[in-house]
Amino acid sequence: MLISIFILLLISVVAIALIVASGTESSLAGNYRSATGVYYASLAGLEEARGRLFAKDPNSFKNKAPNMLPPPGTTFDIGYASYVLNPGPADGNVLTTYPDTEYDIEFGGGALTAVVAAGQRNTTASIWNSSPLNGLSFPGPLYKWVRINAVSEPSLGRPVAPYDGHALDPTKPIFYDGAQLNVSNSGSQVLEITALAVLPNGSQKLLQYLAAPISVAFPPLPAALTLAGKITGGSSTVAYSSPSSTNNQFRVQGLDQDCNGNLTGTNNVVAIGVFNSTDTAVVTAGIPNGLRSTNYQGGSPPNSPDIEVVYSSFPSAMRSPSGLDTVVQTIIQNADVVITPTPSGTPPYLGTATGSDLTPLGMTSTNLLTVIVNGNLDISNWSQDGYGLLLVTGTFTYDPDTSWNGIILVIGQGIVAGSHSQYKQINGAMLVAKTRDSNNLVLTGPDLADSSGVGASVIFANSMQGNGIRYSSCWVQKAKPTSSYKILSFREISQ
Repeated sequence: MLISIFILLLISVVAIALIVASGTESSLAGNYRSATGVYYASLAGLEEARGRLFAKDPNSFKNKAPNMLPPPGTTFDIGYASYVLNPGPADGNVLTTYPDTEYDIEFGGGALTAVVAAGQRNTTASIWNSSPLNGLSFPGPLYKWVRINAVSEPSLGRPVAPYDGHALDPTKPIFYDGAQLNVSNSGSQVLEITALAVLPNGSQKLLQYLAAPISVAFPPLPAALTLAGKITGGSSTVAYSSPSSTNNQFRVQGLDQDCNGNLTGTNNVVAIGVFNSTDTAVVTAGIPNGLRSTNYQGGSPPNSPDIEVVYSSFPSAMRSPSGLDTVVQTIIQNADVVITPTPSGTPPYLGTATGSDLTPLGMTSTNLLTVIVNGNLDISNWSQDGYGLLLVTGTFTYDPDTSWNGIILVIGQGIVAGSHSQYKQINGAMLVAKTRDSNNLVLTGPDLADSSGVGASVIFANSMQGNGIRYSSCWVQKAKPTSSYKILSFREISQ
């Protein structure tokens, strides 16, 4: 009997231990499930905000909440904060129920109060709190809010390039040039995205990204006007002719202007760039002699007339017709608008679009677009202005009744013409390159010229008016399309 009692006690102890262990395992599993759930809820908030920063997203802030962010190409100033709100049914004012204490930790005590008092806090609803998702029978991710703001060296708690021992500057936003962070306005601005998630059981998680827009693969713009031709000289490979000397207002200037047309004194580029020394002489001959020294300035230090070989500026992958055509296809994939006019029945089988095809796009200085014309574009007598990136694969007929602010790429047939009046201009940069033959097939040779040695062609009639092409790094930067917002860093913030 004693042995039996002992065995029963032993079995009872083992059973109790198993029950306790089972409860512990259940608690651990529950905690893990809760921690994982709140982590991914917060991550969902980060990813929604990062996705909506991309202008081509159907639910982008540009489309759904245009006041959330500065206009494209404009710096997001420090001292502003934008919030995406995703409250639950009982949360009320979610920013009051779940206050953002992290902002003051980064920017100093009272910083968020100052933002609110200055009217510099913007809010918009999450897509989960907007139609049609808010009508679904199941809930969305349980994050409460996401904050988007600019960052500075003090808010990051570290210096960035240039590493010259300078004091951390709380007023300068941070930029990313593709390799490192900097305070020199080089590259794209870095934004901070912070998300708070709270589960019904009280579990909370605060996650944060640093992200910056990444431009699509893009050809360099080493000159106000770049004419691509054969790499080696020997015979003429490009054609250029400016209006006659009676139009002494027509200029191609590489002296950098800001977006208001004021000379910056920095960031100067070549006035006209070519690919070989023979084409330097050809382009010079196409300019009225009396205007060469005054109307074609550029370079650093400024030269006049400034017509230089810029072939070395192009990476090897973009020096051939096939390589540059691949870049064009990438740009097309990331375009806002692609216009394909009805093809013609004769080579190169391209239709022609007109200014009336551009009018409905609604381009403005705050709504820059990437516009592709798969064919010819003739904007004669189109008296409106364009903003953004224009890519024409056929012949581009320019009328100075229009100012284009941004970038013009004529890559494909590589032909530009013009013969009209009025005195507007192109502000930004233009690149003209021949990558396709008369049948609109990609050239097979290594040079940006056809089998006859003919490359880019820009012929403006003697009677044409207009102020020409003025380089502007400001408009170039605004016009470059982006493919996504790259995550530069990620962290979990302890609470």
